[in-house]
Amino acid sequence: MTTGLVHFMHGKESGPSGAKIVALAKVARSHHWEVASLDYSHTVDPAARLEQLLGACADVRGPLLLVGSSMGGWVAAEAAARIGARGVFLMAPALGVPGYPSQAPQVPATLTEIVHAWDDEVIPCEYAIRFARLRQCTLHLVQGDHRLNTRIPLLRELFSAFLLRCAANHAS
Repeated sequence: MTTGLVHFMHGKESGPSGAKIVALAKVARSHHWEVASLDYSHTVDPAARLEQLLGACADVRGPLLLVGSSMGGWVAAEAAARIGARGVFLMAPALGVPGYPSQAPQVPATLTEIVHAWDDEVIPCEYAIRFARLRQCTLHLVQGDHRLNTRIPLLRELFSAFLLRCAANHAS
């Protein structure tokens, strides 16, 4: 029996089988979640990626968690309220980035976690700090760069704990 579905969204220059997604999908499966990861590499338009995700999730029933990195983090955050996601796990999300269609996505605050690197050279950590403060969600600031690839062991640990909280929240 599965707990629900974890849907992964990769970043602008990554793909559905990037190192972070592969590592976190393995964690999700170990917690009895099904996983899905679409390929968004055909477009760098965040609004087009959002529409692709909304279409893919239109018929999802049961608990749904969204996991996104960079541009995929914006997509996950923007989609969360629209599709009733139970939780959102974001890595170096493009939140508050000028030029994106929306600057203030609504997320389920009690089950939203952000992991961002202090030394992110693409998306300043101040954007994540501001978003987390406004939405009152959990923020983990870590050493590393935008890709967070050197932090995969920590990401696995944080994601595993996040999945346990989501499952406990669903059971209550």
